[in-house]
Amino acid sequence: MTFKRCSISLVLLLGICLSGHAALEFTESEASDALVELDDSLRQRERFIARRQASIDRMRDSLHASSSENERIDLLLKIGKAYTAFNNDSALHYFSEGINHAPDRARRIPFMINSAMLLPLGGTFTGAQALYDSISPAEVPEEYLKDYYDAGRQMYSYMAEFHPDGSRRQKLYRRKALENQNELLKHVPRNSNEYQFNLGELHFLNGERGKATALLEEVFNREPIHSNLRAKAAHHLAEMANDRGDSPTYTYYLAEAALADVSAATREVAALQELGNHMYSQNDVNRSYNYLTAALANAVECGAAMRMIESSRSLPLIERAKLAQLNAQRRSMYVVLAILIMVALVLALTMGFLRNEMVKMRRLQESLRAANKTKEVYISQFLSLCSIYMDKLNQFCNLATRKIAAGQVDELYRLTKNGKFIEEQSREFYEVFDNAFLHLYPNFVQEVNALLLPDKQIELAEGEVLNTDLRILAFMRLGIEESSRIAQVLNYSINTIYAYRNRTKSRAINRDTFEDDVMKINA
Repeated sequence: MTFKRCSISLVLLLGICLSGHAALEFTESEASDALVELDDSLRQRERFIARRQASIDRMRDSLHASSSENERIDLLLKIGKAYTAFNNDSALHYFSEGINHAPDRARRIPFMINSAMLLPLGGTFTGAQALYDSISPAEVPEEYLKDYYDAGRQMYSYMAEFHPDGSRRQKLYRRKALENQNELLKHVPRNSNEYQFNLGELHFLNGERGKATALLEEVFNREPIHSNLRAKAAHHLAEMANDRGDSPTYTYYLAEAALADVSAATREVAALQELGNHMYSQNDVNRSYNYLTAALANAVECGAAMRMIESSRSLPLIERAKLAQLNAQRRSMYVVLAILIMVALVLALTMGFLRNEMVKMRRLQESLRAANKTKEVYISQFLSLCSIYMDKLNQFCNLATRKIAAGQVDELYRLTKNGKFIEEQSREFYEVFDNAFLHLYPNFVQEVNALLLPDKQIELAEGEVLNTDLRILAFMRLGIEESSRIAQVLNYSINTIYAYRNRTKSRAINRDTFEDDVMKINA
């Protein structure tokens, strides 16, 4: 009696402590890490399913090889439970086989209990309740009383989920689920995680969130990652986080619940579907589509009609998510296409620029070749003029020597004084210069006339190549712009050169730029 009172006191004290428990909160970063881990687990989904199926196949092989009736009955129950939440149709088949082959009612009861628990998931509510009600708690063997009340809790919870919130039927089934859960606690070892979970779930359903949070967090932290208890505890913790508006913590616990289900190849689940809906609300379209598609595949593969109905409600959401994903991909494609077009344009412009530069380079090379050729012509003509004047100078020196030697100094004086000699030499110079210049600038006369007024054009006399006006302009084009230098070369006075230049400029179409225009005449 004293021990019982101490136990009650301890439970009350624990309840007082738990009622003020503060819930753990997770950051966006921790929630993101949990999602990444779930994504990786989903990529291995087929491996987890194959692993669970292989375990079931080994039990089926043992069933076929067994010759003991008791051993076969035990194996039928194990296989049925192994198929539960994995392939419910197969689970019901093996439970039915157990009911049909069990030698007595006591051996049939565990099969009936488990069948009643699963039938609501296939939509068979009346049959499930009738089967469950046909079993009296008094006739259930002690070892199966925990399963009996757990099945009742599950069955009525499934039936409550199917009915609208606040309806009379929903309230009735929830009350029956709570009654079974209260009875269940009497048959679960108090030091077990299962007891702590069921007590935490009971507090959760009764609205005692502080107590529920403390107990469920303990279960979540103690259970291995693939544990069904961990998944259910995480799901309840997620619901409480959502109620208080804590989105990162809600995401974290839903991801952990889904991770536990996926790694255990549990297909009869709700966490993954809820997480898919939540991801859609967070504009994470890819994850939303992946999670909702996986949840629907789970429901179909498990044969849980009730979960399929719930998942089918998300079909429009899946479609919208997929459409949004396709639109995002299309937009990305358009962006990439636009970038490619821009790159192509840049390449085209670059190629055009390079082509123009190559054309300019070729022209420059041609200009350099022409300049080199011009230089060669200049040098040739310069050497020719030098040769001619050296020859003329030698002829004049020989002439002067002969005249002086013959005593004809007066005749030599007359020859030089009358300018006839200089005039002859100038004519020869003009002839050589004119031919050399026009060889470099063959269209010089025409281009100069293009700069003059129509009625003021320069007309050459018969046999003339250049006249004095053009010759002065030719020297300017060659870079000899000073009138003094031009006068010295042409043997004219400076004033005469000024007069010629002004007269020619007065005949120009544009007097101000005439001489600059002459300098622009090309070879």
